[in-house]
Amino acid sequence: MVVGEFTTEVDVLVIGAGPGGYVAAIRAAQLGKTVAVVEKAELGGVCLNVGCIPSKAMIHAAHTYEHTQHTESMGITMENVKVDFAKVQEWKGGIVKQLTGGVGSLFKGNKIQVIPGEALFVSENEVRVFHGYDVNRYRFEHCIIATGSRPIELPAFPFAKRVLSSTEALSLTELPKSIVVIGGGYIGIELGTVFAKFGTKVTILEGADQILPGFEPDMPRLVERKLKKLDVTIHTKALAQGMEETENGVIVTAEVKGEQKQIEAEYILVTVGRRPNTDELGVRDIGMNLTDRGLIVVDKQGRTNIPNVYAIGDIVPGPALAHKASYEGKVAAEAIAGHPAEVDYKAIPAVVFCDPEIASVGINEKEAKEKGIDYVVGRFPFAANGRALSVNAGEGYVKLIGEKGTNLVLGAQIVGVEASNIIAEIGLAIEMGATLEDIELTIHAHPTLGEVTMEAAELALGHPIHVMK
Repeated sequence: MVVGEFTTEVDVLVIGAGPGGYVAAIRAAQLGKTVAVVEKAELGGVCLNVGCIPSKAMIHAAHTYEHTQHTESMGITMENVKVDFAKVQEWKGGIVKQLTGGVGSLFKGNKIQVIPGEALFVSENEVRVFHGYDVNRYRFEHCIIATGSRPIELPAFPFAKRVLSSTEALSLTELPKSIVVIGGGYIGIELGTVFAKFGTKVTILEGADQILPGFEPDMPRLVERKLKKLDVTIHTKALAQGMEETENGVIVTAEVKGEQKQIEAEYILVTVGRRPNTDELGVRDIGMNLTDRGLIVVDKQGRTNIPNVYAIGDIVPGPALAHKASYEGKVAAEAIAGHPAEVDYKAIPAVVFCDPEIASVGINEKEAKEKGIDYVVGRFPFAANGRALSVNAGEGYVKLIGEKGTNLVLGAQIVGVEASNIIAEIGLAIEMGATLEDIELTIHAHPTLGEVTMEAAELALGHPIHVMK
């Protein structure tokens, strides 16, 4: 049954209200376009509701709890510190509600219409939106697809009561006694750390020869050391093969470095990547070009092979990162408004909120060698930074890479306290074509963690102050 079908016309129709879609919608509205946004779930998408924001709230809560267990060295003794996990979830939910409510207020302020439901393309200028029994048509001059991605489900581990994706793991009402994490990438390591700090027995199975594959080996090595202190069992070169449900949990069968292992746990958390949400939009039916992985092919403005339809975020090639989606959303909106905007970044930062944090931007040493670049390196330890020591976080380092001769900043890798915030300065340096001297000559406040960047630049230039060359 179809109830009340009608046709509405807008300048820009955005499909998806995540960090790519809602930013694109607001920017398009600022540029004078009439904008409507189709969203099948909640404003804010995966990131604000069941991804970036709630996970970072849980990470902070777990870190705070763990911190209370290790304050004796500062002369502070705490007793009977307990976790009320239901209260933790309530606190996390409040943060999500505040942020998603903020998106709703911004939409209202920018006169953006919100259309609940799922969109299906019927032509290059029209979609049908299904919401319950209602089906309505929306015609548009331009469309921006920003439907994001979803967790990959393994055939041997279908999502169920005992087999969780990150979404269900973040919504557990009670702390599990034990959990097996399949996948040691950034999601698995972040959530595994959360549960371990709250007292859950965690086992991580990673197929590569290191956790957090893709980062230089020295960086995850420090993370692995901390995880082992939390009694986390890590198996690399491990292949999860199957599972058997028991009365109170599961038994996971895995091949670890050629040997069969069976691991008992209360839950399994599958974090082996994400899949683009392009398979139920009808985009192939209107002739849109997609890759074999289901990603939409776009140009530098986010335009698909259908000139009035754009795509951004996790559904296009490149890293599946919220900040990349937001950046692309602004580019697409400005391109639609006739501005000469295009994707033109030199580097996208990547951050893992593990313990210690990891952040990277630009190129690393291996990539510099592969590209035949003659380079210099400055690696400065947090252990020589007064602020890091004063907050009991002296492990890790900042490594700056510059081009030999010109001293242009090419990249950085950070592992240590507040790496997620420190990396921004180096991203700016790369974008503006700054040199190691520019960073060195910038006066950094003392005592701050930001000084490690200045000190790394001095080290790369050959005249460090607080470490021996």
